[in-house]
Amino acid sequence: MKDLKKTCRVAVCQAAPVMFDKDACVEKAIRLIEEAADHGAELIVIPELFIPGYPLGMNFGFSVGKRTQPGREDWKIYYDNSILADGKEMDRLTECVKARRVYLSIGYSERDAVSATLYNSNMMLSPDGRRLNHRKLKPTGSERNIWGEAYRDYFPVMDTPWGPVGDMICWESYMPLARVALYEKGITIYISSNTNDNAEWQNTVRHIAIEGRCYVVNADLYFTKAMYPTMNEGSKIDAKTACRGGSNVIDPFGHAVTETLWDREGIVYGDLDMDEVPASRMEFDVCGHYSREDIFRFEFEDK
Repeated sequence: MKDLKKTCRVAVCQAAPVMFDKDACVEKAIRLIEEAADHGAELIVIPELFIPGYPLGMNFGFSVGKRTQPGREDWKIYYDNSILADGKEMDRLTECVKARRVYLSIGYSERDAVSATLYNSNMMLSPDGRRLNHRKLKPTGSERNIWGEAYRDYFPVMDTPWGPVGDMICWESYMPLARVALYEKGITIYISSNTNDNAEWQNTVRHIAIEGRCYVVNADLYFTKAMYPTMNEGSKIDAKTACRGGSNVIDPFGHAVTETLWDREGIVYGDLDMDEVPASRMEFDVCGHYSREDIFRFEFEDK
């Protein structure tokens, strides 16, 4: 492992998207970046599908073997507010990151410029303008009606002063071999952008931190049903729809570095001691002395 910068101040932005309004979401993201940078953050994380929001509880008129026109019209609204990986919205975020000299991880609904397919994606941006896009491998459940499966742009890691940093989107973290693909790249910080506001997920992020001997940045959205715009009747919203959050940062031993934020918007700051990463691997290094390569073989497509 290369020598690392000794500390990293991370900001986890548990924020509510301006639902289905890409321009307003970008403006809000820039405000969050600037606020976090003003508080000394070096790595800023904004959760899954912040642009233009996670349509939790919506059905877009889908049922088995059937779609509705009002639902299709709602999907088109969501499509129109999804953004390109290299579009003007991402350019604005890149310029903000360069101006504030920070690293950024942000979740967004990506619109493919050629095929028109949408992808649940995460973009990492560096102070020198590098972009690293990650598409979710397997949309979960009814997500498959909205976003496609990644066929490229997965398992990327960004070289940073704190070592390789990678991300998994929501339930990708329940795919053991996907986690190993990141561990194989030596990640020191594992970003988990998600919409999982339950107690079980808190156990998951602690397990990953212990398993990978890395810091886990658990970034969740907060939003309520009242924040949804008025949609067509083809997309009924469950009256209980809401995401409570639960964002935090976990150290390589499974201990909380920060508070766990529930039921409100806010920025959680964590000061990471990067010496904890190699120190934690003394007795357990999942891809090193604990890997037993004489027994197990692991290969993956790196795209």
